[in-house]
This record gives sequence, structure tokens and C-alpha cells, in this order.
Amino acid sequence: MIFKREFKRNLKSLIIWSIVLTGLILLTLSIFPQFAEQQKSMEKLLEVYPDSIKKAFGMNQLNMGDLLGFYGVEIYIMTTLLGSIYAAILASNILAKEENEKTIEFLLSKPITRSQIVTEKLLAVFVNVLILNGVSTIASLIGFQFEKDPDVPTEPFSLLIVATILLHLTFAAISFMLSSILRKTRSILPISLGIVLAAYFMNVLAGISEDLEFLKYFSPFKYVDAAQIIQDNELKSLYIFIMASVILISIITSYIVYRKKDLAV
Repeated sequence: MIFKREFKRNLKSLIIWSIVLTGLILLTLSIFPQFAEQQKSMEKLLEVYPDSIKKAFGMNQLNMGDLLGFYGVEIYIMTTLLGSIYAAILASNILAKEENEKTIEFLLSKPITRSQIVTEKLLAVFVNVLILNGVSTIASLIGFQFEKDPDVPTEPFSLLIVATILLHLTFAAISFMLSSILRKTRSILPISLGIVLAAYFMNVLAGISEDLEFLKYFSPFKYVDAAQIIQDNELKSLYIFIMASVILISIITSYIVYRKKDLAV
């Protein structure tokens, strides 16, 4: 019951985000054939970029004249960052809004437990995140067809998709935990978005400055670095473990806190 209600309530938002992300992916991939044809002139243009900037965005490791390399630099940034923002917004509101909208007492008057509320709302978040990732993956596969002879290695592309999903679920789980702890959605959302943006900029700063390189260990965006995944053809088990641990701890905390929380309104 709760899952269906939450899915319907968030369907409009999911559709809008899916359309926007799909449009951006297709628009960006549509320029690749022209980019590849003018690769030499584009390489000269990229040479003007500071080394720190190229390092920060993986342009020093990936060949942008290659379709997967172009995807890793241009598309991957959009899917990881925008998807993380979507996941944070969705998960931040989903629990606390019952208290904000003063519907929690009505909900608890039904034959339903607090644990069931958490489970079904959490499931709604994860399903929405997975659907958005599915849409972006399909859009990418369609966009690849703009190239006359698309040659994208299946394994590294699949690893990039898995990495993106793990990243989005990590931020979704953290934001969901905040939603279980705090009461006001207007305070949860800025914190959740702040975490996403801070993590992103820490990763960028770590790439720009060697003095700030230590920041990369605090950013999940570094764990899913496209250049590293494509070059090594693997997603490091340590990074998988860290993200999976954060997801699990956040979920467990959400259950513990919400079951004991004073929900009087």
C-alpha cells in the first residue's frame, strides 16, 4: 500500500528527471561523430586546458576520440552527479514528509508497523533510483548509435553502470537516514544536497591540487572514477565494500531510529 502510494506520488518527478537526463545524454552523444572527425583540432584545443583540470575530469587518461572515452568524460559526469542529486532529493523527503504533512498519525492508525513504513518507503526510493539508471543506460545505448560503427566494450561500460547505481544508492541511503533522524524536510534537503555537492567538489579539488589529494578518500565520486574503471577494467573491491557498508549502516540506522522516534505531531 505504502510502496504504491509513494511510487505514484514520485512518478511525475521521476518522469521529469528521466526526460531531462535522456535529453542531455542524447544531445551530448549526438555531437560525438563531429567531435571524432575533428579530433586533431580538438586535441589541440584540449592542450590549452591546465593539466590540473584535465586530471580532475579524467581528460589526461581517457581518449575523447574514442566513444567510451568520450562517454567517460562527458556523459558520466552528468549521470553520476545529476542522479546523485535526484537520489538525495527523493530520499530526503520520503520519511520526514509524513510528520511535516501531519499524516503520520493517520498512517500509524492502520494495521502497519513502523518497520513496514521504513521498508516500503526505502523500497520506493531504491526502485525509483534503479528506474532512473535504467532510463539513462537505455538513452546512452541509443545515443551510441549516432556513431556509424559504435564500438563500446561491454565489460567496462557495464562496470560504469554498476558504479553509477552504487553511487546513487549510497547518497540515497545517507539521505534516507537523515530523513529518519530529522523532522523538517526544509532542513534535511539542504544537508543532503550539501553532502552530494561537497563530495563532488572534494573529488574535483583532489584532482586539481596535489596538496588536497587526500580529499578523494572522503568522496564516493572518487570510488567510481570513470578513468580508473575504464583503464583497469574493474571496480575496486575496496570501494564496493565502502559504499555497500555506508548503504547498510545507513539503512540499519534508519530502522533503529525510526522505531524509537517520537512521532507525535
